[in-house]
Amino acid sequence: MVKTDRDYAQKETLSRLQLLMFLRVGLVSLLLGVAIIIQVRETRTYFGEILNAHYFLIALIYFLTVFYVVALKYIKSLSRFAYLQLLLDTIFITAIIYTTGGIESIFSLLYLLNIISGGTILYRRGGMIIASFSSVLYGAFLDLSYYQLIRPVGYYFPYVQEYQSSEIFYRILVNVAAFYLVGFLSGFLSEQVRKSRAELKIKQKDIADLEMLKENIIQSISSGLVALDEHDKIIVFNRGAERIFDIDSRDAIRKDINDIIPFMMPYLKVDNPNKFSQLSHKMSDGQQIDLLLNISPLQEQDGSKKGEILVFQDTTRIREMEQEVKRMEDLAMLGELAAGIAHEIRNPLASISGSIQVLDDSFSKEDAPINKRLMGIILREISRLNHLVNDFLQFARPQKMEIEEFDLNQLIMDTFYIFQNSQDRYRHLDVETRFFSPLRIKSDPQQLKQVFWNIFLNACEAMPDAGQIRVSTDKFRGSNGKGESIDLVRVRAEDSGPGIDPKVIKDMFRPFSTTKKDGSGLGLAIVKRIVEGLGGEVSGQNLAQGGAAITILLPLSIEKGIERSRQGTVSKL
Repeated sequence: MVKTDRDYAQKETLSRLQLLMFLRVGLVSLLLGVAIIIQVRETRTYFGEILNAHYFLIALIYFLTVFYVVALKYIKSLSRFAYLQLLLDTIFITAIIYTTGGIESIFSLLYLLNIISGGTILYRRGGMIIASFSSVLYGAFLDLSYYQLIRPVGYYFPYVQEYQSSEIFYRILVNVAAFYLVGFLSGFLSEQVRKSRAELKIKQKDIADLEMLKENIIQSISSGLVALDEHDKIIVFNRGAERIFDIDSRDAIRKDINDIIPFMMPYLKVDNPNKFSQLSHKMSDGQQIDLLLNISPLQEQDGSKKGEILVFQDTTRIREMEQEVKRMEDLAMLGELAAGIAHEIRNPLASISGSIQVLDDSFSKEDAPINKRLMGIILREISRLNHLVNDFLQFARPQKMEIEEFDLNQLIMDTFYIFQNSQDRYRHLDVETRFFSPLRIKSDPQQLKQVFWNIFLNACEAMPDAGQIRVSTDKFRGSNGKGESIDLVRVRAEDSGPGIDPKVIKDMFRPFSTTKKDGSGLGLAIVKRIVEGLGGEVSGQNLAQGGAAITILLPLSIEKGIERSRQGTVSKL
């Protein structure tokens, strides 16, 4: 900014110096022309003496002007160069007065012009310096002439015979006062002009910045914005409108709205200060979108109507979200209904199971083997059905969170120990751990026990004969939906089984997605439901060396995780 202002000041000084040199040449040429005319019309001797001096001064000024023009290309300090020219001009003006009659010369006014030039080019300081130098030269010239130390060309009578000393002093005083007054005023006015120009430049920059900001705001609005004048000509057509209507703004500006968006005319004819309309528009790619049209009057400061402002808001996503919310509400209602039905099924199952056991004891011994086998099938199927109902209830009606701080590694080992000793068919499962220690988190331990139980059960069913589970934990820094850095925990469980069937790997966490003969397809769905409820994420994949892996990300503190879950973001770390 400073460099820009300095460059501008240099350019301004240069242009004023060039103007000064041009005016100087013009004035010298005028004097030369007058001198020639006088020489032609007058024949008196003293005029020849005067004109010879004029010719010499004029030639010298022409020579110096040529020198100034050449030197201007090499001069770095233009202000010093301006001072040099103006001070030399003051000397030349004194010489001109000396050659044109001295005290009676009409060219003393040239001092004022030179002082004005100094104030204009070099501002107040320059004007006062040139005024001081002019005062010294003019006062010295009159004093020397009065005391007959010098004699002006063309004036043959001593000043002492024509003027009193008081008159000479009065002339010097008046001219010096005029010099300083003109120097002060010219410098003051020049500084005011410079200040006004600087303020104007700042205002122009502010206006340009505001215009740019306004344009950026208009263009950055995702909604389509179209402004019309009083003749329905388009004066604003932002990028949002370009995207919606697939029309370039250059093809729309200054065109009639009826030619660009013809279906808008019926909406414009409605006499209402603020008009909202819902309409559907087919884009160039064939996509049908819903638009909310808001038409507002474009008003002047005095309230007079200048045109119309049309705002097109794409509400397609809002409509889809409304439909999604309605679908979720319907699913929630259906889930509550299903949960209630499942709860009601459990009681008859318990009664049926108990009654069959009583009947089994009352059958005769002759039919005992057959009855035992049939009753075993019935009881096994009832147990399977009861297990399915329990899983369904757990998925449809998750339990309330009980948050506490605990050791996650110890929880995993306790869960595996209980699982391994719950049934004999689970004893063949071995576990290998690689734990990050210590690892204390703040979450719901009971729900996490259910998560790890289902993961162990899923791995055991994938390895019915023998197998191994490798469980690892670690802690790292991640981010939540607001971009805040938080601590996360990663739990990874790998098994040595055949892996996940590629047909269901994409839907492995969806309810009833399974290829197992006796599987309910709710185990991993419950895992996903619980983990996301605790503010975490879960994913699964097949391993290159065989087997499958389930990865769980959990927040170290449940409060941060819930906030993160609400943002709906997924951390790929």
